Amino acid sequence: MSSPLPATEAENPATADLDRLEPIEAVRRLAGLERRSPEAVLAAAPGIARLVERAAAALAKGGSGGRLIFVGAGTSGRLGALEAAECPPTFGVAPGRVEAIVAGGEAALARAVEGAEDRAEDGAAAVAARGAGPRDLVVGIAASGRTPFVRGALAEARRRGAATGLVTCDPATAAEAPPPADEVVLLDVGPEAVTGSTRLKAGTATKIALNALTTATFVRLGAVHGNLMVDLVATNRKLEGRARRIVRRLCGCDEGEAARLLAASGGRVKEAVLVSRRGLSLAAAESALRAAGGCLRRALDAGAPESAPETA
Repeated sequence: MSSPLPATEAENPATADLDRLEPIEAVRRLAGLERRSPEAVLAAAPGIARLVERAAAALAKGGSGGRLIFVGAGTSGRLGALEAAECPPTFGVAPGRVEAIVAGGEAALARAVEGAEDRAEDGAAAVAARGAGPRDLVVGIAASGRTPFVRGALAEARRRGAATGLVTCDPATAAEAPPPADEVVLLDVGPEAVTGSTRLKAGTATKIALNALTTATFVRLGAVHGNLMVDLVATNRKLEGRARRIVRRLCGCDEGEAARLLAASGGRVKEAVLVSRRGLSLAAAESALRAAGGCLRRALDAGAPESAPETA
């Protein structure tokens, strides 16, 4: 007897006439259906929060090598790769602390590699090659929840002692085919506008969920102060300008002073703020941050009365 189709392969009656619609009507229909994506993420918030706790625990291991590793195929794999690529410049995390494994390798980021997702042993081998272990969290991303590459990767990760999670859009996954995951995040978006095209609602919901997962994780780790990315790596003019604005905002100084503070602090926002507001040397600012676990707010609260008011 054949296995039942995953929910991601169901037909959507709301778009049965999609090919008959004028462009403006098609766009409105497609956009309207996407409203379910954020709703699905909100419903899954408790599970995402539990993954945040696991991810923060892994990454807090610092020099001992804890990592967050995403694994996926097709759209799911590309979304994981995008998330991994954006964490270092946004949150100042070292490259390699947030990684992505994509079925088919780097070539699959730009072009579909047919059949790459069908081999569980390839997923297992990829996880083994990355040396996943007890310090890591491996998060599989699979709209159907059944992708062999992803399941093989999760099984190997679990065998090697890593914590595991799965982000899926199929409500039947956990009940009918339990995945080797400590935490399953279900994004119940329903059938796609184009049957089986999970780059649509499933892709949108997955992107929102991964954004929430990584952002909340790094907020917990102290990379965000208020809503400011105080661990950003200023690798271009736009980010250099943002770093100066953050220092101006937190120190109440002008543009020139912000630039001077950043130059004296090696471009690091947290140290620049501590040097200004606590009157510390750079070495003392670095020490204060270490004592505060990298959290700027704790480092500021531990010091003398602040030299400038703050509302962030």
